Amino acid sequence: MRKPNVLFVITDQHRADHVGFMGNETVRTPNLDAIAARGTVFENAWVSNPVCMPNRSTIMTGRMPSAHGVIFNDRSLELGAATHVRQFRNAGWRTALFGKSHLQHGMSRNSVVEVDRAPTVDHGYPDGWDALEHFEEYDAGVPEWPDDFYGFGHVELAIDHGARVTGHHLHWALDKGARYEDLVVPMSDESPYRRRSDRWWQVYEPPYDEEIHSTNFVTERTIAFIEDAVQAGEPWYAWASFPDPHHPYTPPGQWFDRHDPVDMELSASLADPLTHAPEYLRRFQTRAPQGQRQWVAPCGATDHDLLQECMAANYGTIEFIDDGVGRIMASIEALGQTEDTIVVFTSDHGDMMGDHGLMLKGFMPFSGTMRVPMVIADPRQEADRTTSLASSIDLGPTLMDLCGVAVHDGIQGASLAPVLGDATASVRDHVLVEDDIRSEFATHARLPSRIRSVISDDGLKYTRFSSGESMLFDLKADAHELDEIGHRDPAARSRAESRLVDALLAATDDARGAPVASVVD
Repeated sequence: MRKPNVLFVITDQHRADHVGFMGNETVRTPNLDAIAARGTVFENAWVSNPVCMPNRSTIMTGRMPSAHGVIFNDRSLELGAATHVRQFRNAGWRTALFGKSHLQHGMSRNSVVEVDRAPTVDHGYPDGWDALEHFEEYDAGVPEWPDDFYGFGHVELAIDHGARVTGHHLHWALDKGARYEDLVVPMSDESPYRRRSDRWWQVYEPPYDEEIHSTNFVTERTIAFIEDAVQAGEPWYAWASFPDPHHPYTPPGQWFDRHDPVDMELSASLADPLTHAPEYLRRFQTRAPQGQRQWVAPCGATDHDLLQECMAANYGTIEFIDDGVGRIMASIEALGQTEDTIVVFTSDHGDMMGDHGLMLKGFMPFSGTMRVPMVIADPRQEADRTTSLASSIDLGPTLMDLCGVAVHDGIQGASLAPVLGDATASVRDHVLVEDDIRSEFATHARLPSRIRSVISDDGLKYTRFSSGESMLFDLKADAHELDEIGHRDPAARSRAESRLVDALLAATDDARGAPVASVVD
């Protein structure tokens, strides 16, 4: 193999069990299943943080959120942060990002808690450095972009979710003849539609054809980039970042009614009373989606018919993505690049989708939001499946290892390369998951400001809240997390607490923010 190409396919808010290769017999994902069939499927893969920006920044940097600083959707990743993509670019790869970045808080400004004090550090970045994902900057045209965006030499953004079209995606859609008033629309029940749920505005068919949707934008632009790189004879790294299946659930055209809601199987833990969980989670259970604070806020599965509508539409968006991935893979094959291309597929986090009577995401430390699909397909390795623990933080180190790219300082993830050659191998005995919110907002919303979970290779999953509460589950005996064992087994809880302390110590960052010259004797 020459310098291997890398196709990194990432979806948003995509549960581990919402693909065929993870055992789902309803959603149809033949193209993702084909990648899984020739790669290594990590059946036990977890996020480092179950929220978009922190985990995306972790994938990019190979560092925990508490190390890279993006602990919630309310701050941007430092422009100069070391990333594995920048290492690839420095080593000669042509790099590009298409679709959702969310390394900057442009679409999450509603999450920002204003601070009227001087910042802890002035990095000296120019004004506007963290406004590149502000949708209004693209209204009149595409703004000037830096040569290097976290290591990406070329970027074309689809900034928003659902049927809302902004960023580079907006001007691409206008060039295809779409109408502005159908594209830049409110994130509310005032958004235009062709068909819509009678129960919730966030389930609807967009007012435009499927060729305009973000999934097709990511697909077409990724293919064009790969073709250009191949023609130039350069190794390439393409980050194909689909904004779906994140809510609002808006599959376009034929994808809107691919599934009948009545056929959707509800979660086995839907009726969980959460007796031994913190009170705020039970409060979430009673919050109807129609009454959530904002369109992204966590809520409860109060209407089971609506939940089935959400699931059916969610499957439609996933199947549209699968179709796009199939087109990208067909293009790679036609260009003769298949045997020279490593393919990664994963998501930034999951979705509760009715588990424990909850919907969406946000401070809900259960497997639904914390487990993700993960496949690494390296043509040099035999296909396999593994139950060895893996984390989002491991993907960057793995790719640098597989491609012979030097790592940067501060890497906290582990290379999964040994597992690709031996499914019984393991590179970690635990996964640490962080979940944070700024304390001012946590106090106002009556939420814990810190949540830490550790998943161990023996199947135990322990979560500790800053309120002092905790939850302990044995995932091997209780995959649906219905039997909280910590309340009746204080000895087991004590052991789990010690394990969490060890995990926190192991994750302590000792990297330098700037290089220090070595002393020569």
